[in-house]
Amino acid sequence: MSIAMSPRGRKVKVLATLGPASSTPAMIETLMTVGADAFRINMSHGTQAEKAKLVEAIRGLEKKLGRPTTIVFDLQGPKLRVGDFEGGSAMLKEGQKFVLDRDPALGSDKRVELPHPELFDTLSAGDRLLIDDGKVRLKATKVTPERIEAEVMVGGKVSNHKGVNVPDVVVPIPALTEKDRDDLAFALSQHTDYVALSFVQRPEDVAEAKKLVGDRAGVMAKIEKPQAIERLGEILELADAVMVARGDLGVELPPESVPPLQNRIVAAARQAGKPVVVATQMLESMIVSPTPTRAEVSDVATAIYDGADAVMLSAESAAGAYPVESVTMMDRIAVSVETDPAFYGRIHFTETPPQATTADALARSARDIVRTVNAVAMACYTASGSTARRIARERPRVPIMAMTSSIKAARRLGLQWGVYAVHTRDVGSFEEMVGKARRMALRHHLAGAGDRVVIMAGVPFKTSGSTNVIHIVRLDGDELETYLNEG
Repeated sequence: MSIAMSPRGRKVKVLATLGPASSTPAMIETLMTVGADAFRINMSHGTQAEKAKLVEAIRGLEKKLGRPTTIVFDLQGPKLRVGDFEGGSAMLKEGQKFVLDRDPALGSDKRVELPHPELFDTLSAGDRLLIDDGKVRLKATKVTPERIEAEVMVGGKVSNHKGVNVPDVVVPIPALTEKDRDDLAFALSQHTDYVALSFVQRPEDVAEAKKLVGDRAGVMAKIEKPQAIERLGEILELADAVMVARGDLGVELPPESVPPLQNRIVAAARQAGKPVVVATQMLESMIVSPTPTRAEVSDVATAIYDGADAVMLSAESAAGAYPVESVTMMDRIAVSVETDPAFYGRIHFTETPPQATTADALARSARDIVRTVNAVAMACYTASGSTARRIARERPRVPIMAMTSSIKAARRLGLQWGVYAVHTRDVGSFEEMVGKARRMALRHHLAGAGDRVVIMAGVPFKTSGSTNVIHIVRLDGDELETYLNEG
């Protein structure tokens, strides 16, 4: 029998990437214990067999610890790369001419193959080509169907297969490669909760993935291309969640533009009621150091003050020397920020006006009732997770206990701000649900004897979209033992 872990004591979620430094069941359990709420599996590295073992370990621990746990499979996406050089690399100097062409011959400091024919039809004179995460920068001066003549704006060493970014154009290639389609089918066979889609440029990219995924998982759009920013609203309308992938954003855009864009994406996702993850280089120095820099701590704190649903660790937990310390530090920062008296004022700087629905109106009212009656928790029963998402959009001061008979819904809520998902048996009436809410609030240490809990529900029960009741209960001390002992 599983023993339910207590709530974290914070609302923002921690998404930890698994990798060589965190691939054993023992290490995954440690990360979960010290603060990881969800796990990212990066399909850019390793084999599917290795990933299957990670899923098996997570699901085993989920059962052992009694906590529905979110898994995100992150697809690699298309990668634009240069070809091979004679000797493995070449040094380019600022101001020189350089050619990228379709000739597979080994490159030199004068030219190299660019094995992506679609770029020759897309780029124009004046467009930029950024190589190796922007360390080397070129500007096209003449483009033909066979070659791109360029001037080196920032020189440096270029070696075999280094990545190429072209921030000034929409690249006419699909967001899903053949490898991605194979990895997607594998991820769905492993019952992933989210699939993270790389290289999203337009809403059609999300629509294509949604068509393949159906309702088997949520689709998370990674916002890492300038073109995606231009159509953010349309992408948010289709996606189930978004990730602020700051690494590539910082390559294709000036670094100083990334913070305001992060704020804009987080605000837009919150207004749309979609989970938003802030990712990349959050505690980068902890790959090699047991402590972060003060600037990194401030960066994580800013994302939490903005109201992000989750903050993510990449190499820090996947391949670094201090994965446990990284997750622990992320947890500590989150708790510290959320206990700041100014925190709730800050996260409500972003306005989330309710839609003209009964459910939205009640979610806003319930948030205010919590403060008025000094409740310690909110509770709802949900089949799909939508009621919990509506409540979370309001960013209440107390945890949201979402009870559901769907393990799929419980797991997917693991990236939702403030939600504590409880996988439990179905209920048949409003009265039964109220009794279960009281019992579960006690059992999961969300409330104690004498505390008030605000419940949102729908009558008639089990009718989708019927949320129309707010109910306040006080947990009776005389009934405490009964609640704890009942199933």
